[in-house]
Amino acid sequence: MFRLIHIVIVSLFLWANTAISQSLAQWAQEFPKGDFSQAIVPLQEIEYDGNVRDSIPPIDNPKYVNVQQSDQYGDFEPVISVTIGDDARAYPLQLMLWHEIVNDVIGGKPLLITYCPLCNSGVVFSRNLNGQLLDFGNSGRLRNLDMVMYDRQTESWWQQFTGTAIIGSLAGQKMQQIPSRLESLAMFREREPAGLVLVPNNPNARPYGTTPFAGMDSRRASRRFSKWPLPEGINPMQYVVVANGKAWPLNRLKDAGTLSEAGLSFTWNAGRNSLHDRRKIAKGRDLGTVLVKDASGADVVYDVVFAFAFAAFIPDGDWMLGN
Repeated sequence: MFRLIHIVIVSLFLWANTAISQSLAQWAQEFPKGDFSQAIVPLQEIEYDGNVRDSIPPIDNPKYVNVQQSDQYGDFEPVISVTIGDDARAYPLQLMLWHEIVNDVIGGKPLLITYCPLCNSGVVFSRNLNGQLLDFGNSGRLRNLDMVMYDRQTESWWQQFTGTAIIGSLAGQKMQQIPSRLESLAMFREREPAGLVLVPNNPNARPYGTTPFAGMDSRRASRRFSKWPLPEGINPMQYVVVANGKAWPLNRLKDAGTLSEAGLSFTWNAGRNSLHDRRKIAKGRDLGTVLVKDASGADVVYDVVFAFAFAAFIPDGDWMLGN
């Protein structure tokens, strides 16, 4: 019996190493500038789900309309918004879910707007890293069900959730996060009446306005999303607001309306469609918008994600359950 177990363990080890070798060969072919000998995460954690380099195409030449002419979107359209000085822009999730990456310049600053629909993470980063200007594409791979990006200059691989390079010559480097909001288009329009809204370069390129993730935030989570330990009463597909290494359940903030805790203030307002509810995003249920500010009243970096993603990437983080 012991010999049989030993043979199985050895076989699994050899299979895993063979799979990694085959992956490395494919990666090196797709990313000839990449240095896969440098990594800060186990290579076994990289997942392949059928996509390859830029099969989810980033947007490099974004097209905009004034928010007052953005009638193709509903008032409750969920958008990632960024304001730098007098330059305010909104990125509808119905576009971001099909492209996931926008290389942009806002207020004179080169920025990277990202969205991973599998974990609902929308984060904005500076593309200026120690004086080097980077631009990004999609590796087509996942880690912990989160998008793995790559920069075109070194072809290092980056974790979208954290903005950290995990493989390549820049492994260990971290991009600066820029405060942004996940809000409704109506809220953005009211605050920034001269703002710009992203529109498709080719309206027929994708089935914009619909989502392949319908029902994802209401049905029972599959085993794929249930690998990480969660507090009692928290399910993997529950939305949480993440800031400063802590997670607040969205439902708690909705019930409170306003909340001050851990040096932050939260305000929940109704009127933002779920991307993960109905096939037509405009018919998705109302999740509302949460604004997060510091003691001075300034916006802080935050994210609204599924609970499994917080558990996967911040395993020692604090769960702010209010118990």
